[in-house]
Amino acid sequence: MLTVEDLHSFYGRAHILHGVSFALAAGEVLVLLGRNGAGKSTTMKSLIGLVRPASGRIAFDGQDIAGWEPHRVARAGLGYVPEERRIFSELTVLENLEVGRRKPRDGRPAWTPERLFALFPNLAALRGRQGGRMSGGEQQMLTIARTLMGNPGLILLDEPSEGLAPVIVEQMADAILALKQQGVTVLLAEQNLHFAARVADRAAVIETGRIVWTGTMADLHGDEALRAAHLAV
Repeated sequence: MLTVEDLHSFYGRAHILHGVSFALAAGEVLVLLGRNGAGKSTTMKSLIGLVRPASGRIAFDGQDIAGWEPHRVARAGLGYVPEERRIFSELTVLENLEVGRRKPRDGRPAWTPERLFALFPNLAALRGRQGGRMSGGEQQMLTIARTLMGNPGLILLDEPSEGLAPVIVEQMADAILALKQQGVTVLLAEQNLHFAARVADRAAVIETGRIVWTGTMADLHGDEALRAAHLAV
């Protein structure tokens, strides 16, 4: 569903991504693992169009979307949940969801508020609450739910577990696994190895803007030297 080849991205004159390449199959959960500053968020922003790549190829569902504007990428079926959440704080939960509504593209059942309340039970009792009056974990769930209302074929989740209480992190993991069961493809950027191990099929380890390893989560779990070299804080 997604193939990234030799991606180079800059912030001004600073060269951040140095030839990033990886692929993601339909229905798969792939986690992009790395320390702070490794290039995870820049990769996500380059895919969605918030950072315009200097060179490289991004093939999504048969189209090269490298350099597209974000709204065009979103309309093609790529959903993005930013690290900063960015909900509409003055709108209620239901109003936030309606903002994200788009028709499904591939014949699958459309996401509705009721389907999303089943996925995120915490939101069901808060449907009339303003986004700014919710906890960080509730806002993270709302951001993911709002993105799903656009019926994306692939969803990008940038650090969804960061700053959340352990019980909310476990609920988030359950939700991602439920999405996978419903056929949603997920690219996840994370530092939390325990969280990633619960939800991901494969991992790509990024360091200083380069992919230094790819493989299964089982292989990563069994390679203590690799984890110490590239993921230990």
